[in-house]
Amino acid sequence: MDSGVDCGTPQEPADPTDPPDPTEERYVTGERHPHDPPPPSHSVLKSLLGAWALAACSSEETTHVENHLTECAPCADEALKLRDAVGLLQTDRNLDLPPLLRSRVLENCLDRRAARIPVPVWATPYDAETARLDALLRDFGDAEWHAPLQLKWFEKEESAARRATVAGVIGHLMTVDGLVTSSLGLDDPLGAAAPLSPTDRTEAFWRTAHPPPTRTIREPWRDQSHTLIRTVSFAGRGVAELSVSYGEFSLPLRDAMIDRAFECWIHGWDIAEAVDYPYPAPSGPHLRVMIDLAAQLIPSALANRRRAGLASPARQLVVPGSPGRSLHLEVEGAGGGNWYIALDSPAAVGTAERTVAQVALDGVEFCQLVAGHISPEDAAAGQDGDREAIRDVLFTAASLSRL
Repeated sequence: MDSGVDCGTPQEPADPTDPPDPTEERYVTGERHPHDPPPPSHSVLKSLLGAWALAACSSEETTHVENHLTECAPCADEALKLRDAVGLLQTDRNLDLPPLLRSRVLENCLDRRAARIPVPVWATPYDAETARLDALLRDFGDAEWHAPLQLKWFEKEESAARRATVAGVIGHLMTVDGLVTSSLGLDDPLGAAAPLSPTDRTEAFWRTAHPPPTRTIREPWRDQSHTLIRTVSFAGRGVAELSVSYGEFSLPLRDAMIDRAFECWIHGWDIAEAVDYPYPAPSGPHLRVMIDLAAQLIPSALANRRRAGLASPARQLVVPGSPGRSLHLEVEGAGGGNWYIALDSPAAVGTAERTVAQVALDGVEFCQLVAGHISPEDAAAGQDGDREAIRDVLFTAASLSRL
């Protein structure tokens, strides 16, 4: 019987008193099977970075390089520079497009240790909020996963609601996050023919989920969020401007990631209320970027409502880029600040000098308004000035919500 042991001439054991050869290269350590050959040395892996950036490595070499990048900060920095440089060499492409370069999902790079590749600043709120929600879900039993709750939003000038379960809400988050993953060339959880509208996607998932979602939904949702974070971290600088379609509108990837962080927090709050568990607001810096995104979206959304006859007519059209009538939005508390929202055209610039009205709200209250969890009539703690402008902005902020 073949024992699998090499019966050739045994080698003489090394003299333990001999000092190690200073020229001998130190192998990168890692968890592996005792009989596996050692991984390539640091210098060999470093020499492969150029080929890796060009996607010219073999599958085995690619695996070794990507494992190495998670534990060697200098090589990780050089890999990012090489990936960006390769993007500039693609003369057959528009250099304004994201240099994804057929970037593959780095499925195994975080299996054993945290990545040394930094998460882009604009993706950190999503990273934080998915981690917070996952921590809440981790110890849920079957009763919590099937706990009923209501998803609320604002539609057709009034509040709307839909009954769901905790597991159903996680499925909703996963399917809408699929809009971002598919824009990066990753798998869509609903398949290639899935609709683009977030509402249609959610309805399609709930309609075809048989049996209804259970605690097993947590793993695919979390795997997808990990994959999304890894991909944008390795993709390079230009990826932030990649367009993500929501059907009726599109957002740059950086804004889409903030939008997904916002929805993850809001639904985390819904879930925590359903199981009677405290769930604090995001950190001040993360809350601020969520508020800032909503404030940026209001002028365009107001113009759409005006075209639909749901808002007052524009009063003073100005040349694009010029100051126009503005509403001063003062947000108090963590993440707060001052925003000047153009009232008559999304191409106008909101300024303090052209302010005709002011609204003051708490930061969390403003986010609850944008999420459709409170009505425009109940939102503002302080109002001053043009009542019509105030009503238009509050109702427009609520109209940003959706299922």
